Amino acid sequence: MDTLELMPVRVRITSILKKAIYTGEYHSGDELSLSNVAAQLGVSRTPVREAFQALEAEGLITLRMNRGAIVNQIDRKFIADIFDMRILLESEAAARAAANGMETAALLERLHDLRDHLEALNRADYESLNQDIHMAIWTAADNHKLKAYLLEMWNGPSTGLGADEAQAHYIDSTFEHIDILRFIRDGRPEAAREAMARHIARSRENILKRYPAAE
Repeated sequence: MDTLELMPVRVRITSILKKAIYTGEYHSGDELSLSNVAAQLGVSRTPVREAFQALEAEGLITLRMNRGAIVNQIDRKFIADIFDMRILLESEAAARAAANGMETAALLERLHDLRDHLEALNRADYESLNQDIHMAIWTAADNHKLKAYLLEMWNGPSTGLGADEAQAHYIDSTFEHIDILRFIRDGRPEAAREAMARHIARSRENILKRYPAAE
């Protein structure tokens, strides 16, 4: 029986902080404290320090010696570039998963259960399944470098601003995930590739809503 691989704590913390920067919860010039972030997330300082290092490597923050980090200025093109790379890489992962005969039954069963209870859909249920789906596809692609790149780019659910937009994203993504996994199950690499590209592109637009177009 296939087992689901857990996303590393460092990656999950990085994705939480990344999403907070993308959506404007943290603004350019804000100072991030290692101790405060660790306390807020209920984790030790070590994975937070590793997350800070990953965020600096991406250009999202600047580390300060013994003083945490400062959030960098992020513009529309920066966000678009990140998601364009996710489209390229994750679409390829979906195509490879389909070609490699990825097992999808358990994930589709969970998705169908979520779909049948949309009125009670909550963030925790969606985020857990969302992580499991994407991790399973990356693993099934069977390329350790591709998986490593996607882990570093992960930012969790790319919701718009406000609870209503977040809920709409969860619902839309549930149906998109079903389509992606059905194409993978049926051994249709190009259809899986295109479905994943649409999925990530919609997430990109959700994030870009808060970034004004360049004048």
